[in-house]
Amino acid sequence: MSLFRIKNGTVYDPANGVNGEVRDLWIQDGKIIDRPLDADSFTGKTLDASGYTVMPGGIDMHCHIAGPKVNAGRKMTPEMKRQAAPVFRTEQTRSGTGGVVPSTFATGYLFASIGYTTAMDAAIPGLHARHAHEELQDTPILDKGFYLLFGNNHFVMKHLRNQDQNALDSYCAWLLESAKGYTIKIVNPGGVEDWKQISRKSMWELDAPVEGFGVTPRQIVRGLAGTADRLELPHSVHIHCNNLGIPGNWETTLNTMESLEGHRGHLAHVQFHSYDGDPNDPSSFSSATQKLVDYVQSHENITVDVGHINPGLTLSMTGDTPFSQFLHSINRNKWYTADCELESSCGVIPIEYRPQRSLIHAVQWAIALEWYLLMEDPWRVVMTSDHPNGGAFYHYPEIIYLLMDKSFRDEFLSQMPEAIRERSVLADLTREYSLYEIAIITRAAPARVLGMKDKGHLGTGAHADITIYSPQQNRQEMFERPRWVFKDGEMVVADGEIQAHHFGRTFFTAPEFDQEFLPQIKDWFNDNYSIRFGNYQIDEGELPLAEKIACTPE
Repeated sequence: MSLFRIKNGTVYDPANGVNGEVRDLWIQDGKIIDRPLDADSFTGKTLDASGYTVMPGGIDMHCHIAGPKVNAGRKMTPEMKRQAAPVFRTEQTRSGTGGVVPSTFATGYLFASIGYTTAMDAAIPGLHARHAHEELQDTPILDKGFYLLFGNNHFVMKHLRNQDQNALDSYCAWLLESAKGYTIKIVNPGGVEDWKQISRKSMWELDAPVEGFGVTPRQIVRGLAGTADRLELPHSVHIHCNNLGIPGNWETTLNTMESLEGHRGHLAHVQFHSYDGDPNDPSSFSSATQKLVDYVQSHENITVDVGHINPGLTLSMTGDTPFSQFLHSINRNKWYTADCELESSCGVIPIEYRPQRSLIHAVQWAIALEWYLLMEDPWRVVMTSDHPNGGAFYHYPEIIYLLMDKSFRDEFLSQMPEAIRERSVLADLTREYSLYEIAIITRAAPARVLGMKDKGHLGTGAHADITIYSPQQNRQEMFERPRWVFKDGEMVVADGEIQAHHFGRTFFTAPEFDQEFLPQIKDWFNDNYSIRFGNYQIDEGELPLAEKIACTPE
């Protein structure tokens, strides 16, 4: 690719300490390069970004865009697609369907249209990895990958009970490489398996043993966090805590953080785990954000993503089937659930958030904003909506506006039940995010948390994933329609319209492990699974744009 310059842009690149400086960017072969020696006499391809805001491409580090539950969601909500704007075929694009769970092609286009160039699916069972990869390969523009589910895996729980650390580490490393996953994901550790096995009941306490396995959720979290660190995975263990959505669950969340015992840990969609109140009294529902923020700020081993909610109809899809059943018991909507042999489960159910009418939904909306505004260090709090659980990713610009403009926040708050002021401190928070801080929570921080060294910044050697915005007072409008978006140095969006059908990479990790354990893993696998060991592994050659991310010490 020939040398290309973006000149005179106002650059926000927090990873390199650049805060609104007018700079030139030089791009060659899809990467950012140093200023060439003959820059002053350069007459080649140039884009004049004078007056425009320049940031790295956005990164969604926790969303659901592939796999069996996403397909189930697409099938069971045709009404959402009928109400959404269609994605028409053009010279540059394929047709697709929109809605809160867009089709594969539409997913890539819609992410790119708001300036995002990387997205990581948050929960895939190993048995469904092959199909998930096929979907990701069908999703244009984005670089992507997924986290593998381990928190209710039979082999994991058996070897945690037996305190066989080497076998556990070897199995996790083998499974990540075999399924081409990125890191270890835990969902409701032990609770999903209990729900599957004993009368559809879930775990409530971190120190209660999982029925039939003799291991507790605390041991699962601590054990797998240790494995992630020993394997030197670029991203820590990725945790969806027990008791999601239940009043009073903040104590479970705090206990989960404590169970890390100094190991790295990332807590996902933490808004759904920050509730005070009595689980038997929904009217007591309130925010416990400050208690958890205080702990996170004093423990640098912990990072979080928020999982904010947006008003309107969406779809809950999760590996936490007990929560889906709980949701179904409340709204009585259509519901889908499926078990995945010895690994996991999933649940899918439509849900509508109405914070203007429902006090509980209003508190949930406020808690998410509290997390962003109370955390003094934006490098450890990442913007997500747990797409589509809290709302579709294309609502991110509205959240950005709420964070950057207190008057807009107050206007929103005034439309909600007055009692929210007794349940949340949001009304008292005056902080407004800067463009620099927005670039942190949407770009630089997720790249750092994921351990992706050439993402989320605009320094030499970075992927030339660049988003250029027209500055506007209304920040929602600004972030909804970038002027230009570049993926690997190629313009893929101009004025909201897709310009090129670029396919991105699939990231995975392949930690080293003791090969002597392979026969043990193979025998256990062939004795317990419905498919053979030899048919499970995905060869790297089956993923034409796969890129292995190295497992190295910090």
